[in-house]
Amino acid sequence: MQLAQVLTRTVVVYLGSRFCVGTAMMLLRAAIAWHVFDLTRSAFHLGLIGLVQFVPAFALTLVAGALADTFDRRRIMMTAQTLTLAAGLALAIATVRGTVTLGLLYAIVVAAAVATAFDSPARMAFLPSLVPRLAFPRVATIASTNQALAFATGPAIGGLLIADLGIAAAYGAYVVLIAVALVLLALLPSPPAAPSGRGVSLTVIREGVRFVRSRPVVLGCMTLDMFAVIFGGAAALLPVYATEILHVGPRGYGLLSSALEVGALCTSLVLMVRPPIRHAGRALMAAVGAYGLATIVFGVSRSFPLSLAAYALVGVADQVSVVMRSTAIQLSTPDELRGRVSAVNLLFIGASNQLGAAESGFVAAATSAPFAVVSGGLASLLVLAIVAWRIPELPRYRIDRD
Repeated sequence: MQLAQVLTRTVVVYLGSRFCVGTAMMLLRAAIAWHVFDLTRSAFHLGLIGLVQFVPAFALTLVAGALADTFDRRRIMMTAQTLTLAAGLALAIATVRGTVTLGLLYAIVVAAAVATAFDSPARMAFLPSLVPRLAFPRVATIASTNQALAFATGPAIGGLLIADLGIAAAYGAYVVLIAVALVLLALLPSPPAAPSGRGVSLTVIREGVRFVRSRPVVLGCMTLDMFAVIFGGAAALLPVYATEILHVGPRGYGLLSSALEVGALCTSLVLMVRPPIRHAGRALMAAVGAYGLATIVFGVSRSFPLSLAAYALVGVADQVSVVMRSTAIQLSTPDELRGRVSAVNLLFIGASNQLGAAESGFVAAATSAPFAVVSGGLASLLVLAIVAWRIPELPRYRIDRD
């Protein structure tokens, strides 16, 4: 399908809303990490952010997936984003008044994690309903590009605002972005009826888990991505690198935080104009190998340009995995299960990002930041070797054209 046929008004409005939310959430994540490190000078507390995010995600994501298959997905997204708007507004006011505490910052992290747990399955399940099945692979790549651009923009804006206007300005920008996202979301059509209407129960939730377990290649992709990122993720330690290792301050921190997403964005743009990757299994294995190697280079680098390049390569590798997974999972899942299957996928993604942040912070606190990053990159390569050995079907996996 031509690009003009795919990008209908509804899709454009959806992408605009998701861009604002993605930019806002990454801006908030970067700002809180900087704020926590500024207050504590502790890698342990940076790791604790990841653990605090993981607990509500682990507890609520599967329930949220069942909700997304039962109720109006647009209404679920709007409710979740209203919660994040209120939390951001409270944080911005407290920062202006000078009453921010470490406890408040962690409370905002929890509120954002709860909202994301409900927003994300509804969002992932909502997009396929906006386009014909034939157009979805192209739309999925465009949506991934849109997300990568948002994820690169958020930390960069955050770093500039913190450097020039202070941390309160970053929180204020977050509030504005969420408000715009809510307005755009209100313009989207609601589904005429709930996808399944069966309510939320343990039986309903288990259906999504069973569906994923019945497809070993999909489960293998999720597992490989989860453990590679748990061990190899360095995002939680970027404030340490910016201030104590590379000595580049908040502007450099903003650039470092954006580098991964810039790499991901460039990769998305390439994938958007080329035919879909058919040898998806081989591409995924190669990408995880590149992810581990680039992480090791980032860990040992003491040059800011080299660190930026290495972290951008981490984003390049990660984005190949993201596009492949999102297309394969959504196209292989019936609409009545999309919310629950998306929730399982998000549980893997959340575990990788949030437990990865905790692992990085705690190991760095016990040893050093470079040791935590380099050992994590090596562990990612070990995970790759184990998965290739245990699931030989994964390197042979292909996505058919039809």
